[in-house]
Amino acid sequence: MRMFKVTACVPSQTRIRTQRELQNTFFTKLVPYENWFSEQQRIQKMGGKIVKVELATGRPGANTGLK
Repeated sequence: MRMFKVTACVPSQTRIRTQRELQNTFFTKLVPYENWFSEQQRIQKMGGKIVKVELATGRPGANTGLK
C-alpha cells in the first residue's frame, strides 16, 4: 500500500492565552496515497504548514516513529 509519511505544523487553537502567544503543534501521520490531496487541503485550511513528506509503506494507524 502506498502511503505518505507527513510531518506538519499546525497552530493550536486551544492554548492561546493572549493574542501574541501562539502554540504550534507538530504531528506526523501516515496518509494513504489516494487521500493525500484532501489531507493537504485540511492542513492548509487549519493554517498549518507541511514540513516534510516522505514515501512510506505500512498500514494506517501504525506508529510513525514518534517517541
